[in-house]
Amino acid sequence: NPGSYTAPLAIIRYYQLKENPAMLQELYALLPQNIAQSALGNMVAQQVAESKINPIGSVVSDFTQTDPDGKGISLSSFRGQYVLIDLWASWCRPCRMENPNVVAAYNKYKDKNFTVLGISFDQAKNAWLSAIQMDNLAWNHVSDLKGWSNAAAAQFKVNSIPQNLLIDTEGRIIAKNLRGPALDKKLEEILK
Repeated sequence: NPGSYTAPLAIIRYYQLKENPAMLQELYALLPQNIAQSALGNMVAQQVAESKINPIGSVVSDFTQTDPDGKGISLSSFRGQYVLIDLWASWCRPCRMENPNVVAAYNKYKDKNFTVLGISFDQAKNAWLSAIQMDNLAWNHVSDLKGWSNAAAAQFKVNSIPQNLLIDTEGRIIAKNLRGPALDKKLEEILK
């Protein structure tokens, strides 16, 4: 019932469950103008806009940033593996709260062709390295130490963190912004 003021809520919930951007846009287009311009309708419009940024199925362009030792690491060096590109920073409390979930997923699936590439939006190298050690983040990490001016922020159009992209063995995005149990569920589904 697209004329119902609860229709946008149903669309939001459907998108959370199915992650189907094409269907999201199709359902949003069915909403009459007064519903589309409601508060919930505006939330659907925002989801439609966000679904067009780094869309599911697109190939991530290669990039290189330096690891804590100053060595350049390219995304393409992980081809053939499933990779969670984890965008975070030491000063980001929600990022740090999510880290135990990422650690658990990494430890559970690291022997099943899965890894994590952490991209930090830090500016202070010592804070970045300290957070890696304190949170037991045992995967590859890179940063250009430019904060919000990090090249990855521009490439992925990031304006808030934490964010993540799960890419397949060919570098295609297969999921975005997986948190907590959703990350484990998705990895279990693809890495049986």
